[in-house]
Amino acid sequence: MSDPFYITTAISYPNGRPHIGHAYEAIATDVMARFQRARGRDVRLITGTDEHGLKMFQTARNQGRETIDLADEMSGYFREMYAKLNISYDNFMRTSDPAHHAASQAMWKAMEANGDLYLDRYEGWYSVRDEAFYDESELIEGEGETRLSPQGTPVEWTVEESWFFRLSAYQDRLLALYNDQPDFIRPESRRNEVLRFVEGGLKDLSVSRTSFDWGVPVPGSPGHVMYVWVDALTTYLSGLGYPDQDSDFGRFWPANIHMIGKDIVRFHTVYWPAFLMSANLPLPKQVFGHGFLLNRGEKMSKSLGNVVDPMELADRFGVDALRYYLLREVSFGQDGSYSADAIVRSANADLANSFGNLAQRSLSMIFKNLDGKISADYAPAQDDIDLLADLHAMATERLPHEFEQLAFSVGIEDWIRAVFACNQYVDAQAPWTLRKTDPERMRAVLMTLFQAVRTLAIAIRPVVPAAADKLLDQMGVAEDARDFAALADKDWFAKLVNGGFTVSQPVPIFPRLELPDGAEGEGD
Repeated sequence: MSDPFYITTAISYPNGRPHIGHAYEAIATDVMARFQRARGRDVRLITGTDEHGLKMFQTARNQGRETIDLADEMSGYFREMYAKLNISYDNFMRTSDPAHHAASQAMWKAMEANGDLYLDRYEGWYSVRDEAFYDESELIEGEGETRLSPQGTPVEWTVEESWFFRLSAYQDRLLALYNDQPDFIRPESRRNEVLRFVEGGLKDLSVSRTSFDWGVPVPGSPGHVMYVWVDALTTYLSGLGYPDQDSDFGRFWPANIHMIGKDIVRFHTVYWPAFLMSANLPLPKQVFGHGFLLNRGEKMSKSLGNVVDPMELADRFGVDALRYYLLREVSFGQDGSYSADAIVRSANADLANSFGNLAQRSLSMIFKNLDGKISADYAPAQDDIDLLADLHAMATERLPHEFEQLAFSVGIEDWIRAVFACNQYVDAQAPWTLRKTDPERMRAVLMTLFQAVRTLAIAIRPVVPAAADKLLDQMGVAEDARDFAALADKDWFAKLVNGGFTVSQPVPIFPRLELPDGAEGEGD
């Protein structure tokens, strides 16, 4: 049985429609999931919506509607975005689902059985927008005498009866975790932030609320619902069928990677491992806190009017072009900037002009000059052998090594260099001239290019799956022969030839893009 691999996005809070940051995280997570599937692993990708908490309750109340109605509508927008962006998730888990309530209550009972929950009175600062509690020492000054959270969001003084989790009892165990498993938190900058926070001392955490009832009921404690982060984090378990050991949970937990935004690293690397330790469950292997996407260098906000709908970007530029740009241009883990003209430049330069043109002219020359017939009966020159060997090393060693480390932009850079090498090969060999001077040599060059394009398409397929499949369809490559294992099959080309495949008139896979009317360029 193949090796299991479990990856998750953060569980999105749907009090508003999805934005480009949600799309970026979903795309990166999907690329990793597709990459691991192509490596032969048995993958589960879980995503979903975190629908409980005071913020959702207040938003629905302000709109004069039931909270579940708001949750149904908003969760639907996230599903639509995932479908549009070709996100290959295995389960979309909503925290309002009965199965998730049951899993959260099982998690609560496990922590209670370990003696880590107790009833007391909470008095302290709470940010509704962050759904987070803050210590006095963490607050910053706002306008006038107002106090703000470290994220700059309003806080209010809250007093109510609450269940508490003994987070303070886990300080040493958490520090030992960070020390023994340095890759548990990535990148390094996030790890350092969490270390400083935990070293500063942990206080017990309020984990229930009584001021509203929109949440998972606390077992055996009428009037209490779980603090939204207890419930939300448990989605990573409920999405696999926890607490049923005979479900996917028994095979896939612990998670290999939680892919999250840097603003929620504390919840995932302090609270979550402590909850899991308390419940006697294995810890995830890694939490990766990626950076923010900035619109022309500015953080997006409704007040600035620069919030971009990812559905609009996908419609305007194409899903694969958007996926490619976000992972090619942004160093994963750091903040990155994007703009319409940058997406157009990237898609045109790399996908249309370089790879798309390489594939189109290679297949076109085979169609026109060889009647579409491919042949294994040719004598390769050293240039042909060297080119294919370099592409094979890129596709089976260099790119996979970088993708395993979530260094997507570095892996894609290796790929595009291989594309450039192929275009240089075409120019140097000039098959259009060989057609008249040395037809046999032309055949060898075109067969080399056919094999090169197939390698390039398989390597980049996790990033641009629809376009890669469209190209591989035109090349007669079977759907079950498009993974990394297929690159090790030395007989694939002979099999294709013996099967009588011929190249038809090729169809371009990457159209050149134009900036939409009214879009402003940034200049070069």
